[in-house]
Amino acid sequence: MTNAAQGTSSYGTDPGTPERALRVGGIGEHLAPEQVRAFVGKALARADVDGRRVCLVVPDGTRTCPLPLLLAAARDELAGRAAEVTVVIALGTHQGMGEEQLARHLGYQPGRAEQTFPGWRILNHESWLSETFTTLGTIGAERLSELTGGLLSDESVEVRINRHVAEADVAIVVGPVFPHEVVGFSGGNKYFFPGVSGQELIDLSHWVGALITSAEMIGTRGITPVRALVNEAASMIPAERLALCLVVASGTDTLHAAAFGTPEDAWAACAEISAETHISYRDRPVRRVLSVMPRKYEDIWTAAKGFYKLEPIVADGGEVIIYAPHITQVSVMHPHIAEIGYHNRDYFLGQWDRFRDLPWGDLAHSTHLRGQGTWSETEGERNRVTVTLATGIPEEVVRAVNLNYLDPASVDVAAYEADPDTFVEPHAGEVLYRLRS
Repeated sequence: MTNAAQGTSSYGTDPGTPERALRVGGIGEHLAPEQVRAFVGKALARADVDGRRVCLVVPDGTRTCPLPLLLAAARDELAGRAAEVTVVIALGTHQGMGEEQLARHLGYQPGRAEQTFPGWRILNHESWLSETFTTLGTIGAERLSELTGGLLSDESVEVRINRHVAEADVAIVVGPVFPHEVVGFSGGNKYFFPGVSGQELIDLSHWVGALITSAEMIGTRGITPVRALVNEAASMIPAERLALCLVVASGTDTLHAAAFGTPEDAWAACAEISAETHISYRDRPVRRVLSVMPRKYEDIWTAAKGFYKLEPIVADGGEVIIYAPHITQVSVMHPHIAEIGYHNRDYFLGQWDRFRDLPWGDLAHSTHLRGQGTWSETEGERNRVTVTLATGIPEEVVRAVNLNYLDPASVDVAAYEADPDTFVEPHAGEVLYRLRS
């Protein structure tokens, strides 16, 4: 295992060609609902779904996406054509969505999914149940080394996926593309891996991203090592794979653009637009950032986006404050985080024998929220910026996981906005901030 590397091309089975995707919209455009419905109808009319079992893989509530509009359009086009339709919520390792959450997210009245989507099955990806999965095969050590540019040279990984995806005739991803800390830009095949995949590939792919570091990976265009790994795993899915990829106006249900085709082609088309839409540049660093987290982020595991999408504009020695009074837990689904705490990459690599047997996905998340830094036996851990939680998590818990604490009741957002040394992001989590230099 090497410490760091970055790859942006020549990886994977198919890098994707934007021109091959069917597209609507573009940078700065705002699509009307009727345009979106017409596009979905046109796209699915071209798909070979007649008499076939269709599985729609869609995001959970942590992603902004006008799913009610999209799924209603898909319902109308698939009616009388698909033999059956199953919707799987791509939770990854997030907690499951309850009936009221699902109803609001997908666009039906609680308890009345059948009336809105006749004959459809709507399922959480239940990563906590072994019967959720089927095994597609293994990516061996030699191939894994090729895909990751040598970051991992002595590992192999079993590829497991939600059985409803594997057993479908056609698997269609429906979801947005945003800058992403692990893969560069989210979307496309990432909804299969890690969205509905087994833990093995989730842990390994996230650790590859952590080795590169979130600061280097996030918003990187092209086929990064993690995207290469995701594409390789997706090529093992027996179903025909398609994707309706989206570029969403952050914090809204409005689309800038949509693309349909193979997951590689549709993702590539939307990643180009996301790179010009979801990355905001500033001329100089700031001393402090206040990240105001939307309520859709229910724990720090998901709200960490408020750190790594703002950290690039913070000056050395500065601070990121995650302001989320509604959050009361570090991680609902990953209790190891409370034991591991938050540390930079070198902290783990410098003591690898101590940490190698812990879940690598948890180690990766730890580095994502702690950011850049160093560790040595003599000087210990040194981090580039301070991370402060102003949440409903008790102070003793916050400090135990190696983060700073701020009483959320003391936070005056208007005062921070008036402070020339502070940048306030009122809807943190989706837009990536960078310095022009």
